[in-house]
Amino acid sequence: MTFSFDLIVSLATGLIFAGFVVLTLSGALVAALSRQMVRSVCGLALSSVGLAGLYYFLASPFLALMQILIYVGAVCVVIMFALMLAEPREQRVSPRYESILAIAGLLVAGLFSTVFIVLIVRNDWIPCSMQVNSGTVQDLGRALLIRYGFAFELISVVLLLAILGALVVARSGRRFDS
Repeated sequence: MTFSFDLIVSLATGLIFAGFVVLTLSGALVAALSRQMVRSVCGLALSSVGLAGLYYFLASPFLALMQILIYVGAVCVVIMFALMLAEPREQRVSPRYESILAIAGLLVAGLFSTVFIVLIVRNDWIPCSMQVNSGTVQDLGRALLIRYGFAFELISVVLLLAILGALVVARSGRRFDS
């Protein structure tokens, strides 16, 4: 039995796609199910890297790079920085209350999943043939800095305020004995 080159490429492409999906979902599971915040942040970073791989797989290397730079390189690092500044406090939850929360979370997740699946299945999914621009990095840069310049700057100010707020909240819990 001979395999054609197209079949090998198709199988490899499917395996790469499945690998990125598994990486994204496993990172999301680690982020959601871990009891330690450091492991949750690592799961978020892993999930973001998997999502960046999916973006790259879908022929959008710029978006993949931005996913890694913004979420892994900025958001996860800021969360880890805030965790290092925060004072460790253990809060125990009763096992009965914990199981009620777990069941409620599963019910809400099941409801959202059902709604999304129904919406996906019932949609007609007409492909959009209209292309606004060529989709290059230059067009994206022009759109961000000219058309959406104010929103771009507003988002950067909100992120700066979030970082400063996290530092203030984390710092207020520290006590220094002289």
